[in-house]
Amino acid sequence: MYEIEIKDLCKSFRKEKVLKNVSLSIEKSTICGIVGRNGSGKTVLFKCICGFLRPDSGEIRVRGKLVGKEVEVPENMGIIIEQPVFVRHYSGFPNMQLLAQLNAKPSRHRMEEILELVGLLEQKDKKVGKYSMGMRQRLGISQAIMEEQDILVLDEPMNGLDNQGVEEMRRLLLELRRKGVTILLASHNQEDIRQLCDSVHEMDAGVLR
Repeated sequence: MYEIEIKDLCKSFRKEKVLKNVSLSIEKSTICGIVGRNGSGKTVLFKCICGFLRPDSGEIRVRGKLVGKEVEVPENMGIIIEQPVFVRHYSGFPNMQLLAQLNAKPSRHRMEEILELVGLLEQKDKKVGKYSMGMRQRLGISQAIMEEQDILVLDEPMNGLDNQGVEEMRRLLLELRRKGVTILLASHNQEDIRQLCDSVHEMDAGVLR
């Protein structure tokens, strides 16, 4: 059984058909890359997988469960789609606490451990409104992985990171895959795709090749 399985997915907005019979199967503990120009349909596909949008037809199964019918939003899934949203007048640590309270986890020690992993522990008391774009991206990554999610859906997770940050995040994603995490990744950076992905698919005008 595939970790994520998509069959004949279609999605339109008014008269514009954004996804056209998209089918995709992703095995557990692999990194699947999706490449394509802006507007090609990648983000809409990711939102459908996460349960944020309902497709017009077709089906999505995550861990064998039909999204939108057997489960509204897949459990234990870490998500970065578009720019992460934070309470800007809170510092980094309280932003993580707000999200953690939804599921009554993880512990303070776990959150500090994750902040250290993404290079933000020394900045945890700094207000997010004063974070650089790269720091906000790191905080978004920390929220996506802090509950030890076994599936990650990451839409351009390297945005705003400097070269060192990109290298650190690549190492982190490879380590997560080694630990059994399944990752769906969209990136404009061909080096991300080359270094990280076990399989690569191109999205063009709503068609997945």
